Amino acid sequence: MQKKDTLFEQSPQETQKKFEFDAQVASVFDDMLERSIPFYKQSLTLCVDFLNLNAKKGVIYDLGCSTGNLLLTLAPHTTATLIGLDTSEAMIEHANLKAKAYNADITFKVADCMQEEFRESSAFVSNYTLQFIRPPQRLGLVRKIHTALKKGGVFIISEKMTSTDPLLDSQMIEYYHAYKQNNGYSKTQIARKREALENVLIPYTLQENLHLLQEAGFRHTEVLFKWVNFGMIIARK
Repeated sequence: MQKKDTLFEQSPQETQKKFEFDAQVASVFDDMLERSIPFYKQSLTLCVDFLNLNAKKGVIYDLGCSTGNLLLTLAPHTTATLIGLDTSEAMIEHANLKAKAYNADITFKVADCMQEEFRESSAFVSNYTLQFIRPPQRLGLVRKIHTALKKGGVFIISEKMTSTDPLLDSQMIEYYHAYKQNNGYSKTQIARKREALENVLIPYTLQENLHLLQEAGFRHTEVLFKWVNFGMIIARK
């Protein structure tokens, strides 16, 4: 049974540290995803469908794969080689346990995507990963991904996004917080998690994300999904 996310119900003294993908977070991460990311399951299906349309063979990387949900969803529908990378040992441990339970042929590996030497690939996915990479390093990583992709290969990213308009940005944040409250999080939990993520998760605007992809060499970019301050983009080489 999936463990419920109650991490930020703890006392303020216990939640003062910055957010990190440690064993404590990994143990409740699947519940956290489903209750914190709007249309999470539908977004996984959307991502899988466009991977199947654009990368039937070859190698597909999931960067920041966490507990492996994307590749586990994709595995029954593809003959591609599937590789999931994450810097968190706890996340990879959970991913490997799930892959074993489902008898899924997926390689999950503890690795830093900034340092990893990518194989020539048909597709890369980065779901809510770039936002945790320091802004000065993001262009270098996306260029590295572009170089590793075959011609016609795709890069799919999902990101929490901000707005250039302070009023709209504030409204979107409040709307999202109401969404989380409807999913069972208290105002205290929401505030504590937001504080823990400050200067750890650094979102770009939609325009900044599109510009990042174009500057890295992608000439074809489209928005696949957008809900308030969450979005998914596909870029094709």
